[in-house]
Amino acid sequence: MLKTLLLFTLLLSSVYASSKVEVYASHMDTNGSTVFAENGVTVIYQDYFLTAKRAIYNRDTSDLELFDNIKVNYKGNYKLLGEYARLNLAKKEKEFKPFYMLDTSSEVWMSGKSGYAKDYDIDVESGMVSGCNPIDPLWKMAFSSSDYNAQTKWLNLYNARFYFYDIPIFYTPYFGYSLDTTRRTGLLMPSLGLSSTEGFYYEQPIYIAEQNWWDLELKPQARTNRGNGIYSKFRFVDSQTSKGEINLGYFKEYDSYLNSSLISLKNDKHYGVNFKYENSDVLNQWFATELEGQSGLYVDVSHMNDVEYINLASNSAQSQVTSNQVLSRINAFYNTDDNYIATYFKYYQDLEQETNANVLQQLPTLHYHYYLDTFLKDHLLYSLDGQSKNIYRRIDTSVVQTDINLPVTLQTDLFDEYLNLAYKANIYMQHSAFRGSTTALPNYEYQDGYFLRNYHTLSVSTQLTKAFDDFIHVMGFSARYNRFDQSVQTGYYDEVADFCSLEENQNDARCEFYNINAIDNEAYLDFTQYFFDSAANEFLYHRLSQQLSYETGKDKLGELENELDYKLSKHLSFYNNMFYNYQQHRFTKIFNSITYNDYGLKLDLSHLFKYDIAKVNTLEDPFTKYLTSSLEYDYNRHYSFSAIYNYDIELKQVKTASVGFMYKKRCWDFGVKYSENTRPILDANGDASSIKDRYVFISVVLKPFMKPDPNNALIEYKLEEQVSN
Repeated sequence: MLKTLLLFTLLLSSVYASSKVEVYASHMDTNGSTVFAENGVTVIYQDYFLTAKRAIYNRDTSDLELFDNIKVNYKGNYKLLGEYARLNLAKKEKEFKPFYMLDTSSEVWMSGKSGYAKDYDIDVESGMVSGCNPIDPLWKMAFSSSDYNAQTKWLNLYNARFYFYDIPIFYTPYFGYSLDTTRRTGLLMPSLGLSSTEGFYYEQPIYIAEQNWWDLELKPQARTNRGNGIYSKFRFVDSQTSKGEINLGYFKEYDSYLNSSLISLKNDKHYGVNFKYENSDVLNQWFATELEGQSGLYVDVSHMNDVEYINLASNSAQSQVTSNQVLSRINAFYNTDDNYIATYFKYYQDLEQETNANVLQQLPTLHYHYYLDTFLKDHLLYSLDGQSKNIYRRIDTSVVQTDINLPVTLQTDLFDEYLNLAYKANIYMQHSAFRGSTTALPNYEYQDGYFLRNYHTLSVSTQLTKAFDDFIHVMGFSARYNRFDQSVQTGYYDEVADFCSLEENQNDARCEFYNINAIDNEAYLDFTQYFFDSAANEFLYHRLSQQLSYETGKDKLGELENELDYKLSKHLSFYNNMFYNYQQHRFTKIFNSITYNDYGLKLDLSHLFKYDIAKVNTLEDPFTKYLTSSLEYDYNRHYSFSAIYNYDIELKQVKTASVGFMYKKRCWDFGVKYSENTRPILDANGDASSIKDRYVFISVVLKPFMKPDPNNALIEYKLEEQVSN
């Protein structure tokens, strides 16, 4: 018996001449073609590292047998344990009894009666799998047989039974799952829900990814009391600089739901489509050019028959929409150091109206911009901007409006750059070409015309910086004076300028296309200051702004604005923005926000007060009072809590509210949340209404088979809806 460490290198047949196994042991004997090793056996074979108490190797059969307390490490990715193992080096086969494997990257373990492995495939007989602690796991899946590919990390279980501790929960004849993030075709995790009005909800996503440049997700859903539908998302990458996706959906209501529901829906079918695409080098790619500038294309086009199409796309209250207007956009541009050329298409779909024929669209807008350039050693600055908008609708009047803006600035520094002076001449022109007639004004005909204006801006500013022992103070003053020079107007502008310039007439039909902002003789005074700590981090910003009017008939003093952003500490900050009206002797807007983030607590509180002077002496309420708040608290690494509360103080109405908690462990998460929100609908009469949805969410995440998602829950229970007009 050898007392010292021996090394025995076993060479295989010439077919496997490149493969060899190294066996290290404290004691080693041979008997013919059989080698016996014991006492701290270590085996190194290709990417495998094995240890055992004893081993037997047969040169004739190429079988290496390991006994007692076997440990196997493969590339550090997974580890195998057992009491008996047989490795056939010629056939590259491996057998373990009993079998235990731990995938170190996903922390998933699998145990079984026996295991057989060849190349990357591992077959296990009669065992279980879990991501929890192997000693008394909280959840586990037992199976009659299993196969796992160590290269693709795909796991198949057959006759799988899911247990919560030792309590059986459900059975499935097959369960397949990937232990990494590789895209594969298969079933995704289902979504379950229960509603007092819609019944049981079940959605089973089907994921198809047969090629690496596209994938398709189909999401059929059933609501037992309401109806059935299917939504889909097709994603693709057609080049290194472009990608896109197509979303389609359809949902059919049951007649029984329409007749018995408290909600009087306009449509019994809800359908829609959305197409998104972006390309960051579209000209060179599509037209085989070699332009040096940057070109781009962005497309986001949607169409649907009503807002319920969006709300039924999922069972999540976080996905409920609060607007009845859908915007479709197409933007294309070409950009160089000097020039920017673009075209924009905007199409608005108003879901509150029976028809979209009278909604104004921008199809298209042409835009040219010449970037700021200098002359006379940077003392003269100029740029040019031009836009032409085709403001179109199928009925009533449409217009093509062209805007040209040419600012020219002359600037200089005085007193060793302590004082900055600038003079700007602003030349602006707008031209309108009308077509069609208006039904709102049967006896009125729009006249083509143009508006030309010139005004001057004189500004003076200074900025001072001083360093103290613990902080740096930066202080700036600026004064700007606008002086109207002259204007020329013809046609439409000459007819409506005086009338539409008055605020009380802006909703009149004649002013629909009048968007000329008045330039008054006025001045603006601004004071700003910044405070930085010794590490150059800003901890306080403060700004005061005052408008002064020199127009006859207007108040001398405009509203005083005060803005403050104060980081009281690394974790606590305060923001304030308010406007004071001298004539009303009151604040017209006060917004305060407090943010705290420390000790596992993240708190956001904000309050808005607004007094709309334009609504005074009208039937509309001039007051807006709104409170928003959110809270997230991690008590420890296991328990976390969250809450949201948004309240309209003036209307005495809760807009959004939720409260919940989450319990997290290494292998599973469990959470419960209550949430409510108000969403708009379009009833059978075409009138706008709203519904308060109330949900109870139950989140169960079995790691790593399920991924945590704060916006999705495994089970959702929808309480009875509350309808308001």
